Amino acid sequence: MAEETPHTATTEAPKQEGGFPPFDTTTFPSQFFWLAITFAFLFTVTWRVAGPRIKGAITNRRGVINGAIAEAGKARADAEAAQAGYEAALAGARTRANALAEDTRAKLNAQIAKAKAEADAKAHDAMAAADARISATRDSAKAAVTAAARDAAIAIVERLTGDKVSAEDAAKALENA
Repeated sequence: MAEETPHTATTEAPKQEGGFPPFDTTTFPSQFFWLAITFAFLFTVTWRVAGPRIKGAITNRRGVINGAIAEAGKARADAEAAQAGYEAALAGARTRANALAEDTRAKLNAQIAKAKAEADAKAHDAMAAADARISATRDSAKAAVTAAARDAAIAIVERLTGDKVSAEDAAKALENA
């Protein structure tokens, strides 16, 4: 019988020959075969499943973006129309305000002219009344001065000559003088 050798546990790994399996040249044909099958499978899945989904997502997103741009354009046009309406209303309000101010100014000028005419008429009437009073006062003063001069003439003649002169004669002498 053969002699048995005792088996002892060793910490050494069994030695392999050939190195890193993907670099083993004897397995290249099978690696190329599985590479071609995997590539064809992934290409088909991408082309038939993922491609249309990606294209659909891009088309959907493009549609949403174009819709948002169209809405923004519409909102902008609405805003411009609203601004034009606001500016037109503002211009109309300014025109009405200017017309109202001009109308008020014309009414006030008419009232001022009327008040001025009334004041001028009152002043003219007051001046006419004052002129009449002045004329009456002048006439009465003239009459008083004439009477005083007549009386003084009568007194002077009487004192100087001792003769009495009548009031009518003294008045005639003053008129001639």
